[in-house]
Order: sequence, then structure tokens, then C-alpha cells
Amino acid sequence: MEIEAAKFLAAGLAIGLGAIGPGIGVGVLGFGAMQALGRNPEARGVIFTNMIIMVAMAEAVAIYALVVSILLIFVV
Repeated sequence: MEIEAAKFLAAGLAIGLGAIGPGIGVGVLGFGAMQALGRNPEARGVIFTNMIIMVAMAEAVAIYALVVSILLIFVV
């Protein structure tokens, strides 16, 4: 019984803590991109492309945390 509770607690902590960093990172990226667009609107294409690539990399970390969480629930 306690092992089941520990599995769910570990899975919740894994995705919860694993999503904090990417969430903050995406917010900072968006903020920086909007400031850059405000200062130099002609560079929209380059800024937008780089922002999307970096957001995808930040979200990959959250997906890894989700996979670890699912593994903790179903495998351990």
C-alpha cells in the first residue's frame, strides 16, 4: 500500500518539478523575443525562427519529465 503511494508521489514530483524549468524558460524566451521585436521589427523572421527552436528545446525537457513520470507509475 505504501509503495503505491510512493510511486504516485514520485511521479507527481517528477512531472511537477520537471515542468517548472521549461515553464520559466518559455516565459523568458517569449519576453526576450517580444522585446527584440519591439526594438527591431525588421528582424521578425530570424527572431521568430530562433524563438520557436529554443521553445521546442525547452519543452523537450518537460516531455522527458513526463516520460519519467509515466515510467515511475507503470514500471516501478
